[in-house]
Amino acid sequence: MAQVIDKQITDFLPLLDKQEKQTLLNVIESFMNLKEQNRISIEQYNNEIDASEKEYEEGNFITQSAFKKEIRQW
Repeated sequence: MAQVIDKQITDFLPLLDKQEKQTLLNVIESFMNLKEQNRISIEQYNNEIDASEKEYEEGNFITQSAFKKEIRQW
């Protein structure tokens, strides 16, 4: 599927004028910036997992049935 999309983009690109190409480039750059902002390092990821496991081991969690009861009160 990605190959089909790549071909379509390649086919349409020459049909765009300079301003349309610039707009498209701006959109692509926006998507790439969003992806970069949402990434975390492997160290941060591992730290978050360790913290979550510690919370669980300390009993800081809620069961599914208790959660269902809680949300009924919202």
